[in-house]
Amino acid sequence: MDSNGHSASQRMPLALDLVWGFGLVALFCAATGWLTQPPVLFYFLAAALYLAACALIIRFWPETRDFGWANRATLLRGSLVIVLVALAPFADHLTDSLWLYGWMALLALILDGVDGKVARATGSQSEFGARFDMELDALFILGLSVAVLALGKAGPWVLALGLIRYAFVVATHFLDWLNAQLPESFRRKTVCVWQIVTLLVAVLPPVNALFASITLATALALLVWSFFLDIHWLYQRRHHHDVH
Repeated sequence: MDSNGHSASQRMPLALDLVWGFGLVALFCAATGWLTQPPVLFYFLAAALYLAACALIIRFWPETRDFGWANRATLLRGSLVIVLVALAPFADHLTDSLWLYGWMALLALILDGVDGKVARATGSQSEFGARFDMELDALFILGLSVAVLALGKAGPWVLALGLIRYAFVVATHFLDWLNAQLPESFRRKTVCVWQIVTLLVAVLPPVNALFASITLATALALLVWSFFLDIHWLYQRRHHHDVH
């Protein structure tokens, strides 16, 4: 019996989970194609993003364990997020479908809390699940940033909202003390949600470039401040991390 309470006979193969996830991506892509008629590149980008996600899941998830319902809920949201991110570079072609894009993004935001509730209800919290959810949020934010740029609602600086997190990940490969475990932070979660909300609002047709730029600049300032606090906290404890 594994740590999720599933016997070997009850465990669903990871490949099966990844297959139904791909089926969802294909379904969302087909619906998006029917409603918005995006360029062919959209389908290739969605497939590439999902295959990349599969490669990372296979690498980091133990094959002997059941994937669990919490991770399946994250995978469900991930299928929607991947389609939104793949569509983001072509947001300026959506015109009448921008409201649909906004509603899809709102649904992805609402689903963000489902996997955590499932994990707590089933006692299946894991470090992998938390990281899976966090990386999906990061991808979602980057995709929305690209959509805002494509719509001309803000300049290239808006991409910093999605890229700062990845710059931090790159830095962890050169500065080992950045890899220390950060404590849980309500501030960090609030800034993340504010990023997504301001980006989502900026995508909507009635929102003009001035309003979008002001709110997104505020979100970027809060993000920089939040990262500064975390990096400062890690820097102060760098010697403790080196000892242990």
